[in-house]
Amino acid sequence: MFTLENKNAVVTGAGSGIGRAVAVLFAAQGAIVYAVDLNEDGLKSIEAEVKENGGKIKTFACDVTKQKQVSEIFAGIGVIDILVNSAGISHIGNAENTAEEDFDRVFNVNVKGVYNCLHEAIPIMKQRNHGVILNLASIAGSIGLSDRFAYSMSKGAVYSMTLSVAKDYINNGIRCNCISPARVHTPFVDGFLKKNYPGKEAEMFEKLSKSQPIGRMAKPPEIASLILFLCSDEASFITGSDYPIDGGSIKLHN
Repeated sequence: MFTLENKNAVVTGAGSGIGRAVAVLFAAQGAIVYAVDLNEDGLKSIEAEVKENGGKIKTFACDVTKQKQVSEIFAGIGVIDILVNSAGISHIGNAENTAEEDFDRVFNVNVKGVYNCLHEAIPIMKQRNHGVILNLASIAGSIGLSDRFAYSMSKGAVYSMTLSVAKDYINNGIRCNCISPARVHTPFVDGFLKKNYPGKEAEMFEKLSKSQPIGRMAKPPEIASLILFLCSDEASFITGSDYPIDGGSIKLHN
């Protein structure tokens, strides 16, 4: 079950965090992974890991906010069976203290970046009347989170784009879903704690972990496992859906 044998899978944000975990798992399940990221060091690292384990991977340094770059890479790939839009950034701040440049930066990566990849991948998928798209949304797009104004905006947009694409292309053999994780232990979390709470990283990590009902953060491979299911043939009846993977954050929070 859940084989992706010989399927071409494009994974953005594959250099670290959730995207990296997805790329590693997809390769292990037989996919030919096309790893896209701005971080060339991250791409070299994942390429070495996947090849060491006998997987197939090609890497592309790309800024997803630049449609021309995305277009050239996707056209070169030729056939795209699966697209996972995992590239994204976060931001701390409310409507008052979020600077315009920070708002624009979050929008460009998290919203325009997803749009650019959808814009280029969908015509390729339509040619074969087949394709699966999985977007990374967040619980921030459906519930209120303190000091996540721009980030929440962007993930609400990802959710809406998911529904739109699922509706528009259901008769073209294209499925489109998104998932909404709660807090996941990625390099971003470690960097955030180091920057904002120097000397108190462990204490704050524990506090952030306990803020979720399940009592801990998710691990990237746990998120990747849900993505694998939704991109596999076993999920062929699922489209236009958002799947919270949140340790109980939405339904069980007091």
